[in-house]
Amino acid sequence: QVQLVESGGDLVQPGGSLRISCAASGFTFSNFAMNWVRQAPGKGFEWISAISNGGGSTRYLASVKGRFTISRNNDHNTLYLQMNNLKPEDTAVYYCAKSPTLWDPYDRPLGQGTQVTISA
Repeated sequence: QVQLVESGGDLVQPGGSLRISCAASGFTFSNFAMNWVRQAPGKGFEWISAISNGGGSTRYLASVKGRFTISRNNDHNTLYLQMNNLKPEDTAVYYCAKSPTLWDPYDRPLGQGTQVTISA
């Protein structure tokens, strides 16, 4: 059974930094690309980043490129998202999701997510 458990969300001031994590189990982590997806209050899900199964290739939503960095540790089945220069519009519940490759849609269902709030 696929399990994805996100953690690390917090209340951060604008301009601050935060790293969130996703612990994966129930599948061969190193065989799948991984994604971060977010849902802002009152809005739909928004894909923001993906990383290839080996970690050598990444993709980003334009609005987070240069501020967010996705990474993974296949030895520990963990996905990370380092977020810098955070903005109020980054406020959302953040989810991780797997996909067959870097360019495929992410799989559902998502985990429980972790809340990231950017506010002064």
